[in-house]
Amino acid sequence: MLSFIGSHDMNETIFIEVSTQDQIEVVEALAKGIWTEHYIPIIGKEQVDYMLDRFQSRQAISEQIEAGFLYFLIKEDNEFIGYMSVQPKTDELFLSKIYIKAAKRKKGSGNKAIQFVERLAKKRGLTKVGLTVNKNNINSIKAYEKFGFRNVGAIVQDIGNGFVMDDYRMEKSV
Repeated sequence: MLSFIGSHDMNETIFIEVSTQDQIEVVEALAKGIWTEHYIPIIGKEQVDYMLDRFQSRQAISEQIEAGFLYFLIKEDNEFIGYMSVQPKTDELFLSKIYIKAAKRKKGSGNKAIQFVERLAKKRGLTKVGLTVNKNNINSIKAYEKFGFRNVGAIVQDIGNGFVMDDYRMEKSV
């Protein structure tokens, strides 16, 4: 278990690497709640349902872990408040997913998570953290910019079933 006490307050934020089916089920439940609340207004219920099934189901998460993705549950005050996933690549740590419950946003948890990811990248000898974010996810884009990420271009990816991810690619040197 990896933990980190952030500088914003004295609440301990714990990052637990996901390795069991029970933990994967917690991630799946968090995904369903967070995605339904946050993304339906941005991309619609049909695409959210498709993406949850394709990318955030127990089976999909298990397959991603087997393929080298690292998932972490984010825990504060004895409650799971979110999760994130990273994928080590040749020169960067790709932040594939970072999701925090609405009631816990804007309280320093995202900043602690980004700091954790940056330390993980450095520990692995990687020079940057990269991510993609939906072009209409304005609050997340502003948060990433506040954390020091810069927009390096647009990416449109076909994810099947007639859906695309219309994103910005953002990066930060570490």
